[in-house]
Amino acid sequence: MSTELQLMTADELLVMPDDGFRYELIKGELIRKPLRGHIQGRLSISVAAPLFQHVSANNLGIVYAAGTGFLICQNPDTVRAPDVAFVTRQRAEQIRDTEGYWVGTPDLVVEVVSSADTFGYLEDKVAEWIEAGTRAVWVVSPTMHTVTIYRSLQKIEVLTKNDTLDGGDVVPGFQIPVADIFAE
Repeated sequence: MSTELQLMTADELLVMPDDGFRYELIKGELIRKPLRGHIQGRLSISVAAPLFQHVSANNLGIVYAAGTGFLICQNPDTVRAPDVAFVTRQRAEQIRDTEGYWVGTPDLVVEVVSSADTFGYLEDKVAEWIEAGTRAVWVVSPTMHTVTIYRSLQKIEVLTKNDTLDGGDVVPGFQIPVADIFAE
């Protein structure tokens, strides 16, 4: 009797019926994730809304909402869905209105820590984004009230409520006080 794991493709994931859960595909393996809680949703929009306003006002690219899939590796396929993502205008113009998942990584990924996320899971996810080509990952911690910026696996910066988060060369001109992200 074979116990070989049946791998799924990104195309198969894309046509799965909606059953109320979120899914990601990790090296062909389907991973079911719970829906985000209200704190994660609030913090995601606290970053996404000002980011969207800045990006739109300056014609910098596209901001994507939670649940947007990015095909970051193929054969076997890996599809990740960040809480917020940004892709530069130059890269967005290359894909236009292509159906399906974005093939490649966003320039910026924002992940809001959930109570279901383990440290190892987050470490792996950040490493996947960075190794696949994402230029910056912001990890927002609701319990610590911090934003950890990963520009590489070695260049890591932790910001507290007294600091200002800025987009650096990934989202030029974007700034938000970290305290504003956690304001209720």
